[in-house]
Amino acid sequence: QVQLVESGGGSVQAGGSLRLSCVASRFPNRWMGWFRQVPGKEREGVASIGSDGTITYADTVKGRFTISNDNAKNTLFLQMNSLKPEDTAMYYCAARSCYGAGCVTFALMRTSYPYWGQGTQVTVSS
Repeated sequence: QVQLVESGGGSVQAGGSLRLSCVASRFPNRWMGWFRQVPGKEREGVASIGSDGTITYADTVKGRFTISNDNAKNTLFLQMNSLKPEDTAMYYCAARSCYGAGCVTFALMRTSYPYWGQGTQVTVSS
């Protein structure tokens, strides 16, 4: 059973920073992602990182968010800088097993991921 546990959410003023963490079970060809969702809207991909180090970002967070992982600690991170009120959402860690060049194509699609954490709330005030 794959388990994902997020932490690090909170409230911050616009322009501030937060760092999210996700402790994940280890499994082969692990591809991890961060998603976010606000009430009434679809869950959207924010960033992903493959087992080969391939990284993708949503256009809305490029240059502000950084995804990384510590394989020794089975922990995924999302460093969020220059936060904006529109970044307010529940943030979810997700995982899938994927190998090959095609993995990046659907890296930010929520339907590509079968495993999800419980979410951590991020609130950015203006």
